[in-house]
Amino acid sequence: MQFLENLLKGIHPDTLTGALAYAGLVIALGFLGTLAIRKVATRALRQDRVDTTAVLFLRPLAQVFLWIILLVGYAHLIPSLRSLGTAMLAGASIVSIVLGLAAQNTLGSLISGIALLVYRPFRVGDRIQVMAPTGVETGIVESVTLGYTVVQTLDNRRVVLPNSLASSQTSVNLSSVDARIMVAVPIGIAYNADIDRAREILLNIARTHSEAIETIGCPVIQLGASSVTLSVRAWCHDALAARNFEWDVYEKAKAQFEEAGIEIPHPY
Repeated sequence: MQFLENLLKGIHPDTLTGALAYAGLVIALGFLGTLAIRKVATRALRQDRVDTTAVLFLRPLAQVFLWIILLVGYAHLIPSLRSLGTAMLAGASIVSIVLGLAAQNTLGSLISGIALLVYRPFRVGDRIQVMAPTGVETGIVESVTLGYTVVQTLDNRRVVLPNSLASSQTSVNLSSVDARIMVAVPIGIAYNADIDRAREILLNIARTHSEAIETIGCPVIQLGASSVTLSVRAWCHDALAARNFEWDVYEKAKAQFEEAGIEIPHPY
């Protein structure tokens, strides 16, 4: 540290050599500070009690502020830059208006990202449903950056939403407080089929399924034009387990209904 102070004493910032030397120092401090921020964030992410969403959002924000502080300090150290800044004050208002209009979407996403961090409608790791150009998408929140929220879908696609859109649209959080979800699987049988036997088969499928926590029941919910609709209902661990439960119930119900002679009506 003493060596650095002695070295800087002999360098005058009003010369080209001094300005370049200070620029190199600022760049080196910037890279060292960025590396330190990344290490601190990585260490924090390994701890269980740390909010992952806040760390992933604040890490790039801290890096941006670090570089801004270093650049402002560099401009203050170099006399020529100070005089240049004074000369440009007259046009600062016009430049700020132009930049504000050009970057209003970016600034809006940044402010919306801060709102997402404060109000916490969802966090990294939550399973949510959002509206995308492809329709309603269900996935896990992978990251909340300064400008975008990234959702990883069940088929490993990435839905990238601007924070302004993620904070303004209605999203369904499937795992914020309680990850459990109740699923109802409707299945129609013929009018001449044995309802009690069909209900017994469906309840047995639900009770023996690995994804089901608790079976609720299997009532008749509709008398249709050509079928009687039963709905087997159960609590599952989460949304993905509920989807797997639904698919398995359909497949196993068809096979076991055929063995029991229970008709699933369809157009002839």
